[in-house]
Amino acid sequence: MEILKNREMLFVAIGILGATVMPHNLYLHSSIVQTRNFNRNDEGKAEAIKFATIDSTFALMFALFINGGILIVAAAAFHGSGHQDVAEIQEAYTLLSPVLGVGAASTLFAVALLASGQNSTLTGTLAGQIVMEGFLNIRLKPWLRRLITRLIAVVPAVCIIGWFGEGRTTDLLIWSQVILSMQLSFAVIPLLRFTDEKAKMGRFANPVWIRVLAWTSAVIIVVLNFKLLFDFFAPESWIKALGI
Repeated sequence: MEILKNREMLFVAIGILGATVMPHNLYLHSSIVQTRNFNRNDEGKAEAIKFATIDSTFALMFALFINGGILIVAAAAFHGSGHQDVAEIQEAYTLLSPVLGVGAASTLFAVALLASGQNSTLTGTLAGQIVMEGFLNIRLKPWLRRLITRLIAVVPAVCIIGWFGEGRTTDLLIWSQVILSMQLSFAVIPLLRFTDEKAKMGRFANPVWIRVLAWTSAVIIVVLNFKLLFDFFAPESWIKALGI
């Protein structure tokens, strides 16, 4: 497969995976299902799981649609018009309107980026609250919790941009998504182990077909992440000798 041989292609693919799934959203959706008002019997639990499945599926598919739409628009607008060198957000928004011939294209692109940023901020803050209260048993006032989580997210980004310059914004964005993908295995595998056990889940344990699909996806994620790490840290002589 070309994606396993081309390090740059694999790097971008891993970034898309991390941006679409985002490991902290697994904790977020797992907590949201507990806030539903449902009867604490098997029928009520089944109903809660059904709606939680709809919520998470819609959220992930919507994120996948947005990421896919960005790739398709970029390929259709720039590749076919002789602008193959457009690779930065700073270049993309200025060229969308003249290339597409739609005056509002750049504005819509900016609004979409703003909405995406707000969505990431909200989900990150809520997931941070869930982890702090559920795993660490740390309870803070809402304003203090939001301040801490926002500073943890914003300060490193501001420092890196201030040090390396605005031109490295795209690199920072992709690297953050790749790091999310690297963390994905640490959220997915425990989740699968937990939901596979009948001793904990009872009749709600994952059926065989879900186990097969889920563990196959988990293995693919782990293999791709390890391949990317190997490409970055292994000596070039090893890569050439192994032919990968």
